[in-house]
Amino acid sequence: MANERASSVWDALVDTPEEAENLRVRSQLMRAIRQVVKTWDVSQKEAAQRLHITQPRLNDLLKGKIDKFSLDALVNMLAGANLEIEVHISHKAA
Repeated sequence: MANERASSVWDALVDTPEEAENLRVRSQLMRAIRQVVKTWDVSQKEAAQRLHITQPRLNDLLKGKIDKFSLDALVNMLAGANLEIEVHISHKAA
């Protein structure tokens, strides 16, 4: 176990490739939303209203608390951030 190497940080944190992929996608969405929010010159309360979430939930997003957000919740926030998602699916490198 000590000499095992994970192919990504997500693989090292969870037990299955499916969980790792879910974390990877959630982290991408969180980063995108967080970047947009940081460009707004508004209070956290106003930013939360734009995303249709509570201020404590926005705080969790800004602090990167990935375990508190599902893919559905993050996708729902995209509209409030004036973002859209584009899906690109490809084969993994061997």
